[in-house]
Amino acid sequence: MAVDFGIKNILVIEDQGIIRETIKHTLYSLGGRHIVEAGTGINGLVEMRREPFDIVLCDYNLGEGKNGQQVLEEAKHFKLLPFNAVFIMITVEQSRDMVLSALDCKPDDYLIKPFNRLQLSTRIERCIARKVHLADIEQEIDAGNVYQAIRNCDVLLEQNDKKTRLHVLKMRAELALIIKDFKVAKAVYEEVLQERELPWAKLGLIVIDFLNGDYKQAIEPLQAFIEQYPMMLEAYDWLAKAYEALGSEEQALASLNQAVDLSPHAILRQQRLASLADKTEHLDVAKKAYKAAVNLGKYSVHGSPRDFSGLAGIYLKSNLAADALNVLNDMNKFFANDPDAKLRAAILEIDIQKVRSRDTAGSAPYEKVFKLYGKFGRQISRELRLELAKIAHLNGAGDIGDSILEELIKTNIDDKHFIDDIDKMCAAFISESYGQNMISRIKRALIEINNEGVNLFKDGRVKEALAVFETAIEDMPNNQTIALNRLKIIMHDLKTSKSDPERSAQVQSYINDAIKIGVPYGQVDGMQKELNDLQCIKVLS
Repeated sequence: MAVDFGIKNILVIEDQGIIRETIKHTLYSLGGRHIVEAGTGINGLVEMRREPFDIVLCDYNLGEGKNGQQVLEEAKHFKLLPFNAVFIMITVEQSRDMVLSALDCKPDDYLIKPFNRLQLSTRIERCIARKVHLADIEQEIDAGNVYQAIRNCDVLLEQNDKKTRLHVLKMRAELALIIKDFKVAKAVYEEVLQERELPWAKLGLIVIDFLNGDYKQAIEPLQAFIEQYPMMLEAYDWLAKAYEALGSEEQALASLNQAVDLSPHAILRQQRLASLADKTEHLDVAKKAYKAAVNLGKYSVHGSPRDFSGLAGIYLKSNLAADALNVLNDMNKFFANDPDAKLRAAILEIDIQKVRSRDTAGSAPYEKVFKLYGKFGRQISRELRLELAKIAHLNGAGDIGDSILEELIKTNIDDKHFIDDIDKMCAAFISESYGQNMISRIKRALIEINNEGVNLFKDGRVKEALAVFETAIEDMPNNQTIALNRLKIIMHDLKTSKSDPERSAQVQSYINDAIKIGVPYGQVDGMQKELNDLQCIKVLS
């Protein structure tokens, strides 16, 4: 596909001025006119915030500060790249960890220095041709409209373009996984494998077993897959998840360790490794991974105060209070205005005092912790709130602990693993049946709220019923039952009212929200089809 470089907004992010100029001149020779340059990752992101770019050429090594991987992570996180933009990573060498790190963040393509005019133009043209062909799908994915993206996939597949067919099939299967339509996903992967033995299709079939809860069945195929494709890092992640789901945390740790050895610059994987190693008391592994996460996090959008508090916790387990205090001070510098960091710092102060004064701490640090929680509330991560509930119960503030636990249970009632974590914490630090009793009581209360809304709806009081569910969803944004019933009521209202584009858009947004929180495909699919039919009828009329 011939590209008109003259109408493209192009950003070149390269720390070496001579190379930057060389790339610019190459782009000018291809017809480029609007070319913006940045000498650092930070400046590149500033330019992306200032205006949208069609093409971004970014070096991986950018000297001090953010590297290319971290630039792409942040651009994706804050949606600084238009859905049809092309991001090409440039690397100086083909070393294993460099290439794997570059690919780990999934750029559209990558180039090895030095490259010539033809290589650059060929890569850009190939990426743009793919983006243009898939634009209708990518746009809907970017907007969160999964079902519309699926329909657009199906339209392209009917055209049977042999050049892009496999790529569209890959996207179609991945979208099916999002809505938990495992039957379609499996059929697509099997269709691909009948034509070509592609690793992503083989891995996709194994992932379906995992998502169906067949963790044990997924283990052996994942091990065989890794042996055959040792550079596909996603497989290590899935193997670790499968082992962890089965309670085999040591083996999960080994799998993550292998992936980190191959690609040490992926911060999210380092964070998972650190957390699991900490949980299983592998202090040396945890310390190394926490340190890596802290260092990577200084320039990454995924940097977290949890990495600092985790590292400080490892030092405290080794009675190294001074080292823990140094980490605490660093955390306060890097996350000066972060509510989560403030609360973590306050909890660490308690733990440091305990180590220094032989397991005792005054009342003032606890008062500070509870005051901060009262100030920031839900801005604090759920894992840290659970830790705070434990601290409250262990220090005679059971009423505060219970209020935290109740809110966590209500908000996360459909997250089985997190609810299990709450139950285990209560059993270990309060009493054996404490968590189960609270969970059961809250479930009964939720059923009552749900029944109230359903009964109002049955009585024809649609607006009142919708108000009940709208109020409930504010308190429990991840509750699948409430989200589904709210969706059913507004869908009924749409079907029985006059044409209303705003209402239709609201129904679509509720469907998208339901998918995000994991409402099963079979419970949403029918309403999506009804919405599509209504929109078609109203367009024709």
